[in-house]
Amino acid sequence: MEDPDWLPPEINTGTAHPARVYDYWLGGKDNFAADRELGDAIIAALPSTRLGARANRAFLGRAVRYLAGEAGVRQFLDIGTGIPTAGNTHEVAQAVAPASRVVYVDNDPIVLAHARALMTSDPAGATEFIQADLRDPDKILADPALKRTLDLGQPVALMLIAILHFLTDEENPQGIVSTLVDALPSGSYLTLSHLTADFIDPEQAASASAAGQQSGVTYVPRTRAEVAAFFTGLELVDPGVVPVLAWRPDDGAPDDPRAVSGYGAMGRKP
Repeated sequence: MEDPDWLPPEINTGTAHPARVYDYWLGGKDNFAADRELGDAIIAALPSTRLGARANRAFLGRAVRYLAGEAGVRQFLDIGTGIPTAGNTHEVAQAVAPASRVVYVDNDPIVLAHARALMTSDPAGATEFIQADLRDPDKILADPALKRTLDLGQPVALMLIAILHFLTDEENPQGIVSTLVDALPSGSYLTLSHLTADFIDPEQAASASAAGQQSGVTYVPRTRAEVAAFFTGLELVDPGVVPVLAWRPDDGAPDDPRAVSGYGAMGRKP
């Protein structure tokens, strides 16, 4: 890992990957031509895309601060981690509660490589990293790294930030979320953000989705009602399912909460 140009041999740099496209939108350097090509195509269709990426990152921070602070959660399962950048889940959580324990999951090997090299836990807590796909929740739950890091008899915060919109309805995202939530005890939380086309012109949404499909990346924006359905059986934390900019903003109500095409929400398992 001392060689800055080293890459895991299994990485396909010729095919775009959501984690690396997101890194590009955030201004990172761990992306390749295919990722930048897709990123630019989506920006051309939806100019607010970079703002949306930053808004999602800020939402993650606000949510984790709430969970580690007011909610008193000390365990986090972050699936679809993305390439490490400032304000990772464990950094935010451990700044509030140093004993917080975090398991990260992503299916891009470059994420795993960077996470192991760059993410250092507070000595009082712990971090672990699993290379796995959200589409196989049973594999994630059975992974030895998860079992040795998290106590599933105690509340866990499940973080699904900007990932469910990569799953088609045929892949049963509702069932996947239910499998994960069902494995967690009472007092656990589900936090997610999700693309929507509710705030934009249908032609813009179609153009952005088409750009993704041409690069082999599926984007499925969902309505507010469809996003709310992921929280069936959970108690929504105020303010409920709202535009991601409007979920407990640090600086008061945003001028235009619909400036970013995404919803954010959190629910507690009773």
